[in-house]
Amino acid sequence: MPITATVLANPKAERIRRTADLTNRKARERAGRFLIEGPQSVREAVAHHPNVVTDLYVEANGTTPDAAFANPTVAKIAAKAMAAGVYVHKATRDVIDRISSDAQGIVAVGDLERMRDALRYDPADGARPFVAAFWQVRDPGNAGTVIRAADAAGCDAVVFVDDCVDMFNPKVIRSTAGSLFHLPVVTMGTDAFLAWAASHDTDVVAADVYGTEDRRPESLPDVLAARRASGSEAAGAPDRGEAVLFGNEARGLPAAILDQAGRIVSIPLYGKAESLNLGTSAAVMLMSLAMARRA
Repeated sequence: MPITATVLANPKAERIRRTADLTNRKARERAGRFLIEGPQSVREAVAHHPNVVTDLYVEANGTTPDAAFANPTVAKIAAKAMAAGVYVHKATRDVIDRISSDAQGIVAVGDLERMRDALRYDPADGARPFVAAFWQVRDPGNAGTVIRAADAAGCDAVVFVDDCVDMFNPKVIRSTAGSLFHLPVVTMGTDAFLAWAASHDTDVVAADVYGTEDRRPESLPDVLAARRASGSEAAGAPDRGEAVLFGNEARGLPAAILDQAGRIVSIPLYGKAESLNLGTSAAVMLMSLAMARRA
């Protein structure tokens, strides 16, 4: 079994310092590695992309080689990792906390290049992609939440458009609750994204509250009702792909992008709330369209 014979007990060791530094983007790029924190994310990484995981650090109860893992949850993940050929390191609580304060007893290191390869997306000829796209999403928690929402809605891929947060930020990965390891997640510039949609017979649906001076947004319930009334044939639902594009958390989508969208759709607010945050908007819009596509 690929497990180290000793328990790592020195939080100041060079290996531990380098691993902890992977919370920094420059350190990740320099090392070609990234962190995966917590039982849920690590479990999904090991289950779906074991070749990406290079090392696993697991909390142990004690410092002797025969020390047991801290709890049954991390023990099960460690066993699956070892079976997949991942190197597992027992470590003290202090060492785990030095690597990550959000580890909950387990943290993995992944290979950046292998993960980027795993996240590539190239739909087959004739496919009708259902894609969630996010323009200039900057908050790591939001980015992770929308990846999770897209995964729940059965999207074929997630696209981060233009200048977005790094998807390998540990907070992004943690917020996906493992969804980063379930579906392709790619990055593109704005023009490249619009060209990609056009080349794959995919309509861009802009999620926006206000629209532009010349184009008011359609209400999501009206769009769904039209699809039901026509057997889901309206609005290009089944015979073309759809890329649902959401804007920046604070500024939404600029008019220049809205003008290039096939349609603009808004979520109505029936109560007194002024607005919905990005994560909630993505979940409502994507799940509603996903259910309509499957009706």
